Amino acid sequence: MTLAAETVQSYERTALELAERLRSDAIQRDKQGGTPKVQRDWIRESGLLKLLIPREYGGDGQPWSAVLRVVRILAEADASLAHLYGYHFLCLVAPHLAGTPEQIAHFYTVTARNNYFWGNSSNPLVKTIIGRREGDRVIVNGSKTFSSGSPDSDLLAISWNDAETGEYYEGIIPTSRPGVEVLDDWDNMGQRQTGSGTVTFRDVPVEKEEILETPYAGHTVFSTIIPIVSQSILANIFAGSAEGALEDAKRYTHDTSRPWYTSGYARADEDPSIWRQYGELWTSSIAATSLVEKAADKLDRLWERGTDLTEEERGECAVIVAAANVHAGRVALDITSRIFDVMGARATASKYGFDRFWRNVRTHTLHNPAEYKLRNIGAWVLNGTLPEPGYYS
Repeated sequence: MTLAAETVQSYERTALELAERLRSDAIQRDKQGGTPKVQRDWIRESGLLKLLIPREYGGDGQPWSAVLRVVRILAEADASLAHLYGYHFLCLVAPHLAGTPEQIAHFYTVTARNNYFWGNSSNPLVKTIIGRREGDRVIVNGSKTFSSGSPDSDLLAISWNDAETGEYYEGIIPTSRPGVEVLDDWDNMGQRQTGSGTVTFRDVPVEKEEILETPYAGHTVFSTIIPIVSQSILANIFAGSAEGALEDAKRYTHDTSRPWYTSGYARADEDPSIWRQYGELWTSSIAATSLVEKAADKLDRLWERGTDLTEEERGECAVIVAAANVHAGRVALDITSRIFDVMGARATASKYGFDRFWRNVRTHTLHNPAEYKLRNIGAWVLNGTLPEPGYYS
């Protein structure tokens, strides 16, 4: 799907203006960590939280590629806020993938009407929330880590395992529900304002209409694409982080860098060896961006297929998205480290905060190891074996 030029310009202009505001204090906030309440409200006020919601439910009805473009723009300035924005949609579409028509209509409509910001506490690999049936509803107890976006969220996508069967379930509840406690204890080296810490649940009811029918496993191929969406979001965070690091490095090289004393040049930006390195870095960056854009187009077509999606279509999309994720991650790790080669030793001063780009990318690229994505890609390339749907594939 291709957006009309004026529509693209409108959304991109809003995202660019928002990114500029986020950039103004990104270094200081990275040092502080915690919940960026003011900045989250800027995202609410931007109107961008309903970008993907279909028009019939009060949204803008735009494709995933538009959302991912905004993610990439925000990541150039602040990867944590880009993560929160992207994961808002990752959680928001859970009812679309695994819910009833009534749930789809309800959650899209209330989100568009109230400008809700979604968070999650649904790490599927951690079986630390147990749900016990109580009539038509479930009472959940326990805690989950890696609950990105949970602080200051309005709605929370949660998951649990049934006390009797061990079966995996997902539901959507208000974050403010009694018994829910968002600890905001995330203190890792990167993505420091994503609120990816712990949420605890003490006798929290999940009503019948809040329980999703087919989380992840489902009765349709379409209900298994959450990992593809997640990897798409992260790939664009990686690509955006690389672009942002390169832009910041360019400004520093022009304004602050000193030429090496044997170079024979009065300014660092006159040195052909610096030119060559920037050429190499930019070439890597634009290649990664091109690949994530190709993957985004593939995701758009997959999304349009809905419940008619076939296993082959899903598998081919999973491969290209995984490839984009791996490549963008590697490029971002390389660029965010090598920018110091073209800036010089003084650029490592804490006040500049250039290290945050690498710390953010390094933290995120570990969440879904490239090794296992590459195995899936290789099996498809060599033998035509489609990736088996799972929590991360």
